[in-house]
Amino acid sequence: MTKRIGGEARKPNAALKPFDPLIGEWRTTGTHPLVPGKTFHGRASFSWIEGGAFLILRSEIDEPEIPSGTAIFGSDDAEGTFSMLYFDERGVSRRYGVNISGNVMTWSRDDPKFRQRMTLTIDADKIVSRGEMSREGKPWEGDLELTYERI
Repeated sequence: MTKRIGGEARKPNAALKPFDPLIGEWRTTGTHPLVPGKTFHGRASFSWIEGGAFLILRSEIDEPEIPSGTAIFGSDDAEGTFSMLYFDERGVSRRYGVNISGNVMTWSRDDPKFRQRMTLTIDADKIVSRGEMSREGKPWEGDLELTYERI
């Protein structure tokens, strides 16, 4: 019998415990200020991978203006920080810093050409997210806003 490679590390990462309320499948509706008057519909799921060593977010939006994507969350125990690696159908790949405190989670990136931040307020069966962006150092403006409802 062959032993599974890396099997010993397929276990829950205790540092990710604050993300437990996200686990599950969600229906999403949202808006984006660059596409006024349009409501976006989709789905998202948060689930543990590698036995709980990491968290994965998969999201799909039915309308083509907003890309479907995947993100993986992990931790750095030496620094006490969280990160999210994001990839979407356009081929866009980004790294975000993540903070979670109580029922509020934020992720952000500080690329001088395109800064982004997202704030999610998490309740048992609903998540309300509000995004902001800043291009080329200009003032912050609205970005994607989504409401997640647990399925």
